[in-house]
Amino acid sequence: MEKRHIADVVAERIEHLILDGVLKVGQQLPSERGLSEKLGFSRSALREGLNVLRGRGIIETRQGKGSFVARMMGEAPATPLMHLFSDHPRTLYDLLEVRALLEGESARLAAMRGTEADFIMITRRYEEMVAANGREGVEPKEHAHLDHAFHLAISQASHNPVLVQTLQSLTDLLISSVFASVNNLYHRPVQKRQIDRQHARLYRAVVDRLPEQARRAALDHISSIRDNLQEIEAEEQRLVRASMRLNGW
Repeated sequence: MEKRHIADVVAERIEHLILDGVLKVGQQLPSERGLSEKLGFSRSALREGLNVLRGRGIIETRQGKGSFVARMMGEAPATPLMHLFSDHPRTLYDLLEVRALLEGESARLAAMRGTEADFIMITRRYEEMVAANGREGVEPKEHAHLDHAFHLAISQASHNPVLVQTLQSLTDLLISSVFASVNNLYHRPVQKRQIDRQHARLYRAVVDRLPEQARRAALDHISSIRDNLQEIEAEEQRLVRASMRLNGW
């Protein structure tokens, strides 16, 4: 009975690490020795706790490789519906609406609840993103991942596990929306400077603990991306119509 009790305590500690984003979906757990030292439990208690998590489907063991955080429902391999979402242009604007809902609140909560450790991580992600802006030859895909990592660090500082897991479950879709903005806007100097200013404003509002300014900065950033992409889309349609008239349609 005592072993079972200890196993539940160990399992609960590891579950909290997953919910808080310390251990991420698909990530390999530290070695048994390392994990027992980090958590302060004996290795036998740790094994019992991991067995509980395996039974719940939260941890999976791969032969010869170790234990990993199992994929959650939203992290399952892409379904045909997910491909439809990511491939259909119209859903880009739906995704931006979702980002506004989730990231606006993430920024507000991060400014309210973020710890110094959270702000260090946000600063690292922000500086990595800014540094990439100054390097030659950085591919749009890399920019998109750095941009997404910055926004994800802010969401993790919200200390709302459900919000964090929801955003992480949408990672592939969200990166596709970030890639669309990077691919279409980063090579346009005016829009690129605007995005850089918005990121800086969002960063400062969060780390300076200004909740409403942080929320507004996140919303303004996503609203601006939507407006710019819609203008580019309209411009392309005008060019197509003009070309068709020129060619006698």
